[in-house]
Amino acid sequence: MAKLTKAEVIDAVAADAQVTKADAEKVVNAFFETVLAAAKKGDDVGWPTIGTFKVTKRAARTGRNPRTGEPVKVAASTSLKLQPSAGVRTELNPKRKK
Repeated sequence: MAKLTKAEVIDAVAADAQVTKADAEKVVNAFFETVLAAAKKGDDVGWPTIGTFKVTKRAARTGRNPRTGEPVKVAASTSLKLQPSAGVRTELNPKRKK
């Protein structure tokens, strides 16, 4: 399984949109800055053909140090996850029954 780098994504966007790499990078950066700004406010961001970027909150909890087994306090945190749309799930699982 390969991982696309930011440069590879920018190259692909520039080629698909027939724009310069610099313009493609500005647009991609602006998109993710917009998503992050919305997430900081606690808002979800929906993109119908892809899915919804959702803000998730994790409560504080007690974990365990894997080396010593000692209890460790884990602070509460906020995260962002992508909930894929039905279309994405279908594209990724074409043989799955509908």
